[in-house]
Amino acid sequence: MNINKDKKILSGNEAVARGAWEGGCHFAAAYPGTPSTEILENVIKYPEIYAEWSVNEKVALEACAGASFVGARALTAMKHVGLNVAADPMFTLGYTGVTGGLVIVTCDDPGMWSSQDEQDNRHYARHAKIPLLEPSDSNEAKLFTKMAFELSEKFDSVFLLRLTTRISHSSGIVELGERKEVPVKGYIKDIKKRLVLPAHARILHRLVEERLKKLAQYAETFPYNRIEWGDRNLGIISSGVSYMYAKEVFPDASFLKLSFTYPLPKNLIKRFSRAVKRLLVIEEGDPILEQEIKAMGIDVTGKDKIPLCGELDPTVIKRSFGKKTYRVNIDLKNIPERPPVLCPGCPERGVFYVINKLKLIATGDIGCYTLGALPPLNAMDTCICMGASVTNAHGMDKAGGKELSKRLVAVIGDSTFFHMGIPGLINAVYNKGNLNLIILDNLTTAMTGHQPHPGTGKLAHGEEGRRILPEEVARGCGVEFVRIIDPMNLKETEQVIKEALNYEGVTVLIFRSPCIFLRKREPHLVVDVQKCNGCRLCLRLGCPALMMKNIDSKEKPVAYIEPTLCNGCNLCRQLCQHGAINSSKRIE
Repeated sequence: MNINKDKKILSGNEAVARGAWEGGCHFAAAYPGTPSTEILENVIKYPEIYAEWSVNEKVALEACAGASFVGARALTAMKHVGLNVAADPMFTLGYTGVTGGLVIVTCDDPGMWSSQDEQDNRHYARHAKIPLLEPSDSNEAKLFTKMAFELSEKFDSVFLLRLTTRISHSSGIVELGERKEVPVKGYIKDIKKRLVLPAHARILHRLVEERLKKLAQYAETFPYNRIEWGDRNLGIISSGVSYMYAKEVFPDASFLKLSFTYPLPKNLIKRFSRAVKRLLVIEEGDPILEQEIKAMGIDVTGKDKIPLCGELDPTVIKRSFGKKTYRVNIDLKNIPERPPVLCPGCPERGVFYVINKLKLIATGDIGCYTLGALPPLNAMDTCICMGASVTNAHGMDKAGGKELSKRLVAVIGDSTFFHMGIPGLINAVYNKGNLNLIILDNLTTAMTGHQPHPGTGKLAHGEEGRRILPEEVARGCGVEFVRIIDPMNLKETEQVIKEALNYEGVTVLIFRSPCIFLRKREPHLVVDVQKCNGCRLCLRLGCPALMMKNIDSKEKPVAYIEPTLCNGCNLCRQLCQHGAINSSKRIE
C-alpha cells in the first residue's frame, strides 16, 4: 500500500487504525459499539491487516490472543461495556503475557451519549494488572497505538489503550508514517506460559508483579509523561482529553501531563508536587489519579471541586473553580423536547405497536429497538445489557408465575442474538422455561452503522461468508415452536404473538424485514382529508412522518404525512379504520 509521509486530519478512531497499520499489526477483531465502531471499519481499509467482525467482544479478544500466541501483532477494539464481556480472557492474558504484541482498545463514554452506564475503564488496568496508555488527541492516538505493540512485546504484556468519546470522534492533525513490517514469529509450545493451571498461575502471578515494577520504572521516563513548567503557584496533573480542557482553562499553570497512567510514575509525581504551591488533579470520570496521589501522602484537590458524573469540558471546569463563563441568551423553555425515535418505516415499529396494544411485559435488549420504550409505543420494560432480554424473561417466568408468563415476551435484535442471546435461549430450553423470544431481524447491525453479522452472510470486507440463520440456531437449541413473520403485516404479527403466548414451552418468533436503509423506498402515503376524522389512531405508531395538521376545510386537525419522511411502509394505512390513507404516485 503506497502511502506518502504527510499530515492528515483524522478522528481518534481513524488514527488508532492508522497506528495499528504503521505498527505492523497483522490481525484485528472487534464487535461494533459506539464510540469504538469506526476503529475496525478503518482497519479494514488496510489490506496488510486481516480484520473481522466477531460475534462479541470476548470472542474478538480470544481470537486476537490466538494470533498473538503464534507471534502475530493483534488489536481488538470495543466500547467500555464491551470490555465487561471480554474481561474473562483479559484477566488471564494479564498473567500469560504475549508473544506477538497485543493491544486492547477501550473507548469509554463519559456522559453516556450512547451507553447504559458511565464506567471508567481505567479501573480495569489496575484490576487486571496490565499497563494503560491514554492519548489526549488524534496524533497521540496513532502514536500510542503504534508504540503499544512495541511495548507489549518488550514487557511481555497486553497493553490497554483508553480513548473516550471526544477522542474517538474528534478530529485533529496526525503525522503519517510508514508501516513497520514485522514478521510473524511463529508458534513455540510453552504450557507454563499459556496453559494457566493453578500451579502455573501461581508462578505467573509473581512474574506479573515483577513486570509491574519494571513498567513503573519505565513510566518514570516515558516521554509523554512530561512536566510543562508555567506558573508554579498552580500545578495541574491530568491525562487524556481532560488535559486539553485543563490547558484551555489554566493556560499559565504548570502541568504534569500523564499518558502512561498505569503503573503511575510516582517519583515524577512527587517531584512535580514538591515544586508547585497548589496541586489540582483534573480528570474525567472516577477520582483514580486523585486517590492514588493522595495515597502517596500528597495534598491535592480534585473531585471535591470537579463533578464526578458526566462529561467534562472547559465550561464545566471553569464553573468548578468559580471562573467566569460565557452566557448564551437562549430561552430554553420554549424549545420542544426531541427524544430519539425509530426511523420512519422501521420494521420494528409494528411489533412494538402490537406489544403495547396487548399490554404485554417486554424485557428488552441493546439496539435500535430500545427506542420502543418511548411514548407512544411504551413497549419495553427492561434494558440491562447484551442478551439480558432472554435471561431476564426466563427469571421472571420462573419466579413470577404462570399468569405473568402468559403476557411476557423477550425482545432482541439479530446481531445481539448472535452476540449474547444464544446461551440464554439454551438455558431456557434446558430448564423447561416458558420463554417467548422475539428476534427483530433487520438483516444488519443497524444501530452502529450497518455492520455485517453471521445472519447476513457478509464478512468485514464485504465478501460472501456462510450465512447462519437464527431459525436454524433456534431449532438446533431444541426450540420446536419457530415462526418467521413479516413485521410489516400488523394482523399477522398480532396473531402469531397471541399464538406464542398460549404455547407451553419456548417459542421463537423471527420478525424479518430489512432495515429501512437497506431497502428501496416505496411511494409515500397521503391522507384523504375528507375521510380522516382526526381520531389519532395512526399516531399511536409513533412514526415521525405522521402528525396532526389544521386544514381549512376541516373544523379540527386531521392526520398529515410528511412526504419527505414517509417511506411507504403502510403500517398507518393498516391501522386507519376510515380508508383515509392511500399511496401516492411512485417516486422516481
